Order: sequence, then structure tokens, then C-alpha cells
Amino acid sequence: MDSQKTYNIRVREEEEGGEVLLSLSGRIEVGNLHLFVSEADDLIHKMSPGSLRVDLSKVEYLDSAGALGLLQLEDGAKARSISLQFVHVTEEAKRIMGLINREALSMKPLVSEKKSNIIEQIGEGSLRILNDFVSIMTFLGDLLTALGRSSFHPRAVRWEDVFFYMKRAGVEGLPIVGLISFLLGLIIAFMSSLQLKQFGANIYVASLVGVAMVSELGPIMTAIIVAGRSGSAFAAEIGTMKVNEEVDALVTMGFDPTHFLAVPKVLATMVAVPILTLYSDFFGIGGGLVVGVLGLDLTVYTYVQETMTVISVTSIFKSLVKSVVFAVLIAGIGCQRGFQVRGGAQAVGSATTSAVVAGIFLIIVTDSAFAILFTYI
Repeated sequence: MDSQKTYNIRVREEEEGGEVLLSLSGRIEVGNLHLFVSEADDLIHKMSPGSLRVDLSKVEYLDSAGALGLLQLEDGAKARSISLQFVHVTEEAKRIMGLINREALSMKPLVSEKKSNIIEQIGEGSLRILNDFVSIMTFLGDLLTALGRSSFHPRAVRWEDVFFYMKRAGVEGLPIVGLISFLLGLIIAFMSSLQLKQFGANIYVASLVGVAMVSELGPIMTAIIVAGRSGSAFAAEIGTMKVNEEVDALVTMGFDPTHFLAVPKVLATMVAVPILTLYSDFFGIGGGLVVGVLGLDLTVYTYVQETMTVISVTSIFKSLVKSVVFAVLIAGIGCQRGFQVRGGAQAVGSATTSAVVAGIFLIIVTDSAFAILFTYI
């Protein structure tokens, strides 16, 4: 007898072409698992019974490896079209056998991911972009519907949240917007003065800074800053609520998540961004004024007069229109990315990053469209 063999298999009854009863005794454990499975499988193969019963009443010890061997024995019998049944199973044996996950045993082994060629990668990337575009358009439709419904039922809007997000997106953003705009105006004035003063055209530095800030840089820089600050915050907030199943709880209670969560953020951003844009324009012109007065020997009055000459009400209106559209894009994409979160903390982080990147991309694309529109119309 093998020194590792601590079990015994005995054929108790046998009817030719009929039922066979196997009686197991001793210890079926990890130390003799391979030997047990091999011996039992050979025995079943030689007898080829129509049905098989396995008596476990005399099994003294059964660990999880032994239970796995019994289940492998059962699977082998099924593969030979033999009906196998365990009888006189003790409570302890039932508990051990219940620990084995049959679904995990039937899973296919993991294989390494097939590397795709450049054509397949381009195709997969194109499909992802298309699906993302469809998802954004679908959410935009839901958002516009919710905004339209809110305009007819203003009492349904959570105005306390609107004022709260106005404070976060607007008031708390004043320092960074003012600082960056001031430095940007200063840099533009300084760099342009290096060329213009060669022709004695220092006065046109004021015109250049004014037009650049009001028409382009003010709205777009403000929108980018708000996208980094507030758009990412919106995505992280709603994404965390998705992970914690708070959004599902709102749906269960009968609330529309888009109206309940996204509308206050969008309304607040639509108010805050235009105000921040005017604030940015003012500080950008102020930065140019510092260079004009200290570096170009211009007076404050002359600089302001030249700036007012080139800035019209129409240009300010265009700037505000762009800022409102940018605000909808920033808040909308932030909320949409938040609602897309599936998973845990890593998914929230990915959604936050995606909200910022997608928001800035849409801002640049939309600004290009506005440039063409305002030029020809």
C-alpha cells in the first residue's frame, strides 16, 4: 500500500450494466488527492456502470482539496454519461463541499489579450469617440429638456443649491481668474510693445490688449479655469454619488437626477461665468495698463481712452454670449461624466480627468466656431 494512501475505495454492490455502489472510507485530503482521483477514475472507467452511488458515511476526514476531488469525480462521470450520486453525506462533508464554487471551476482560463494592429486600434478609437458623442448628445437633450421644464416651473428648481454653486464657481474663483488675467494682459502688452515701439506705435498696445482680452482671451481663459475648478468638482461629486448609490436612491424616490443634480449646477455656472469673464477682461486690461504707464510712458487717461475706442458694446455682447455657451458646456460635460461613473474611486478619478479634458476640448472647438460665425455674420 502507498504510504500516502490514507483512504480506501470498496465496491459494495454491482449489477452488470446497472448500478454500482462505491464505499469510501478513511481520509480524503490534499496529500492523496491526485492518487485518489486517478484510482477512482480508473475504477469507474473499467466498470462503466449505468449509474453510480458514492457512500461517504465512513469518510473520517475531508478537506477542501478532497471535496474538490469528489466534484472532479462527479464531473468525470457526467462526461461519460454516468449518473453519479453522493449518499450518506455527513453534515461536515456537506459544509466542506459547499465551499467549492462550481462556477469558478467551469470558468475558462484567462488568456492574454490579443494585440490589435494599427487599423483595428483606429477603428476601436473611432467607435469610442462615436459612442461618447452619442452619449453627450443624449445627455444634452435631457439637460435642455430639464432646463425648459424648469423655466415653466421655477419653484421646482433648488435655488439654494444654485446660489451655493454660484459661490463655489464664481466668488471662490475670483482670485485665480483675476491673477491669471492680470498677468496675461501684462505679458501681451509687454511682448507687443517690443515690436510696436520700433514704429512709434506704443498707443496701439492698449488697443491690442483690449481687443484680445474682450474678444478672445477673457472668455476662453475664464472658461478653462472654471472647467478645471468647477467642471472637475461636478464630475467628482456626482461620480461619488453614483458609487455610493445615492443617484439610484433619488430615482427610487421618484426624482429626476438630471433635474435634481445637474440643473442647479448648470444655472449657477451660466450666471457665474459671464460675470467672471467681465472680471477677467477688466484685470487683463489692468495688466496692460501697468505696462503702458510704467514701460511705455503712456498716461492712464490716454490708455483708457484708446481702450474704450476699440471696445464696443457689440464686442462685449459677443464675449458674454460665448461665455454663456462655455458655461453650459463646462457644467454639462462635468455632470455627464459624473453620471457615467461605474465602479469605485478609480472610476471617479477617471471621470474627473475626462471632464476637464473634454470640457477644454469643447471650449476650443466652440470658440473656433464662434470665430468663424462672428467673422462672416
